[in-house]
Amino acid sequence: MSAEDAVSEYAIQHTSPEDDVLHRLYRETNLTTVYPRMLSGHLQGKLLEFISRMIKPSRILEIGTFTGYSAICLAKGLTPEGVLHTIDINDELSDTALRYFTLAGMESKIFMHCGDARQVIQGLSEMFDLIFIDGDKEQYTDYYELALAKLNIGGFLLADNVLWGGKVTAEIVRTDKEAEGIRAFNELVARDTRVEKLFLPFRDGLYILQKLTG
Repeated sequence: MSAEDAVSEYAIQHTSPEDDVLHRLYRETNLTTVYPRMLSGHLQGKLLEFISRMIKPSRILEIGTFTGYSAICLAKGLTPEGVLHTIDINDELSDTALRYFTLAGMESKIFMHCGDARQVIQGLSEMFDLIFIDGDKEQYTDYYELALAKLNIGGFLLADNVLWGGKVTAEIVRTDKEAEGIRAFNELVARDTRVEKLFLPFRDGLYILQKLTG
């Protein structure tokens, strides 16, 4: 076991256990999907849950559903009347996500949209207290501008995979469009005076932003 894996295992042992529904979803995702590492997992899922519980949002927007793990974690912090909108372009996994939303007792709190997030976001009439970006890495800058316009002042935006396996600190091969997209997003956010920002080197990198102005 590598030192990094040992630290991760130690952290898991000292964190509240994964609930049964999330554990079942984690196992099914690993058994049935091609890229199960796209799932948030126990530690990041618990972090998302804690952030949501601290903010107590009434409206959450998630860009990138995958099999629904992160949506369930985020929805745990919603106010009693709150709802979460989640978007994914891959409708092949929607049945799995919807099934687990029901198993988690959140079928009335989580609304799933299938399609291009850039189009779906523009069609949403609501404003949000918390937004989580975890979609197509090449489109992060597009998602950011669209999402920020839908975020309440004082609201928080989280962006996942902002280290992209460490490639953001290395010379990028021009064929690696995803790494280029993430780095362009990181540079855009770093210059943006509309947000307060924290780049957290947790897992594959998590950017935590708070909107200061419109």
